[in-house]
Amino acid sequence: MLIASRVPKPPLSQFVELLWLYHETRSHTKERLLPQGSAELVINLDENRIRLCDRNGTGRDQTLTGSIVCGPHSQFFVIDSSRQHSVIGVHFRPGGLSPFLGFPAAELHNVHVSLEEIWGAAAARRLRQQLLEAPTECAKFDVLERALLARAAGRLARHPAVAFALRQLDRAEAKPTVAAVTEKIGLSERRLSQLFGDAVGLTPKLYSRVQRFQHVLRQVGYGPAGAGLDWTEIALSCGYYDQAHFNHDFRGFSGIHPTIYAAYRTGHANHVPLPE
Repeated sequence: MLIASRVPKPPLSQFVELLWLYHETRSHTKERLLPQGSAELVINLDENRIRLCDRNGTGRDQTLTGSIVCGPHSQFFVIDSSRQHSVIGVHFRPGGLSPFLGFPAAELHNVHVSLEEIWGAAAARRLRQQLLEAPTECAKFDVLERALLARAAGRLARHPAVAFALRQLDRAEAKPTVAAVTEKIGLSERRLSQLFGDAVGLTPKLYSRVQRFQHVLRQVGYGPAGAGLDWTEIALSCGYYDQAHFNHDFRGFSGIHPTIYAAYRTGHANHVPLPE
């Protein structure tokens, strides 16, 4: 259950979409998280560890400290949610993580890393301790905002070419091709791909595909449950050539067939509980 959230004030709001706090006891122990093309800072307030399950089910799971950065993903991953009853985090806008890193966001593509490895052990531990000591949801969000502003240290600015490309590629309707966006910007495709990758973590083409997939999830969320969904209509309305193209992309990003997603969907479009 989402018990509190906050949209930060400018200039953070240009890079951070939402600060959030969850507290709930889940009926399932694992969740499949679907790619959004953006990044997340996640801090487990229950215990100082977060367990990630092997996405291929081989049992090679990974345990990190309780404060992690989930880099921009273009593939699904699986988390062990059984020990995450109280979790706070930062949902960055696409390309929003970059000012808080100090290195290109592309290095975190499809990667999870302990916050200690990015900010240093002392800073990461101090942040988690301050969050534990903050008495209210509002106070916890204040702690997060101060930490982010201190880390950015005046680097809260986007390259104008990246900002323009994001606005164009985020359009749900009449989404332009990457070639058309590149032509409007006046840079070579190679140069835009480098700038975009450094800031966002994905190439423009891959980011555009992820956003098309996200558009599908929104369409599914608006529609009726189960067999009532018209998958062909959804596929065409979201810009896929045909049903085969749609199914291939959906399975590539989610690891499951669209009908399976529809059967297990919850109020959180990108969280799919896994059956025990």
